[in-house]
Amino acid sequence: MLKTDPYSSLRYPEFRYFIVAQFLFTVAILIQEVVLSYYLYELTGDPFALGLIGLAEAVPFISLALFGGYIADRYDRRKVYMLSFLIVALITLGLILFLSKNGIFHISDNSKPWVIYISVFIFGIARGFYGPAWSSLKPFLVKPEHYSNSASWSAQFWQIGRILGPVAGGFLFAYVGFINSLWVVVVILSLTIFCAFQISSKSIENQTKADFFESLKEGYYFVKGQKILWYSIVLDMFSVLFGGVIAMLPVFAKDILHVGAEGLGIMRASPAIGAVLVMLGTAFFPPTNRAWRNMLIAVAGFGVATLIFAVSQNFVLSCFALFLTGAFDSISVVIRSTILQMLPPDHLRGRVSAVNGVFVSASNELGAFESGLAAKIMGVVPSIIFGGIMTLGIVGYIFTQSKELFLVKLMKKG
Repeated sequence: MLKTDPYSSLRYPEFRYFIVAQFLFTVAILIQEVVLSYYLYELTGDPFALGLIGLAEAVPFISLALFGGYIADRYDRRKVYMLSFLIVALITLGLILFLSKNGIFHISDNSKPWVIYISVFIFGIARGFYGPAWSSLKPFLVKPEHYSNSASWSAQFWQIGRILGPVAGGFLFAYVGFINSLWVVVVILSLTIFCAFQISSKSIENQTKADFFESLKEGYYFVKGQKILWYSIVLDMFSVLFGGVIAMLPVFAKDILHVGAEGLGIMRASPAIGAVLVMLGTAFFPPTNRAWRNMLIAVAGFGVATLIFAVSQNFVLSCFALFLTGAFDSISVVIRSTILQMLPPDHLRGRVSAVNGVFVSASNELGAFESGLAAKIMGVVPSIIFGGIMTLGIVGYIFTQSKELFLVKLMKKG
């Protein structure tokens, strides 16, 4: 098998099951996110309520992710992620039972937001365990020389899921309703569990014997000691924390652009469309030769695209701006994924993945809360402009702190 083979990682059967399961899970979760956020905004009419969804997920995940990484490095990762996927499916069934008009439980509209927040909180708990276990599995499925290729294909399937999930969520909500959309999520999660079950358990060399706190310190100090890994995580966290717009899209769809649930689905999918088109190229032309330079350019582009979206009053232009955010973000995703596969030793992968996951969650879910709070204080459009400017400022600051990384090349192991 040639090292230049762009399909090299797809020739491993378990890796194929991995990316299909990842794709299905992404589709299911994003359908659920779209229909829950639009349903919640219809119930409340308050953008801050959308921010609270992010907070409800972030608090348990951030609290448990490091412990989840410790568990992933000590116990059977397969059992951890299989149990977590099952819990997510049961949460969705619980939403159907509580929120359906014909369900077992009948609750008032005033209580329904709390059902959503509690369900998302439990999902955050499950994510704290399946995130590290699932993410740290990928390096065991392909040979080291195919890590960069597997990162590109994995990211592509994930981004395709990010396209189909929101579009499906928007159209399902519009044409079959909220509860039937959740039933579709349950079916897709069942298929996810089937695919994940096809991946065998993987033994861990040099399995950690340290206690919990010593174990976490080991993982944290490894990340902190690898400058390109540390700066890439910090850059991603702060840029998406301030520059993310996803949580506010229901407000744009309903009150600014007036395009409804279908338009929300298209807008949610636009970043992923941009990401997939760029990632198709990364399988053939990896962006890791001048990794740090490319990452800074990509995050700066993300900030500029965010500003374009903020001032747009046209649906097509808004979708194009979101398309650009995904295109730029995909470059940093591939670079960071490659770094995460290449640098950590096997016995640290769960904890390193957990540390990364905490920062990513802080940028996404806490970013959603920051967006809701900023929108409440400043207004929706000014808050997005503020976020885009902050992103560009963060890129400029980190550029001044990391010039020595510009010549770093990510070399293959083996």
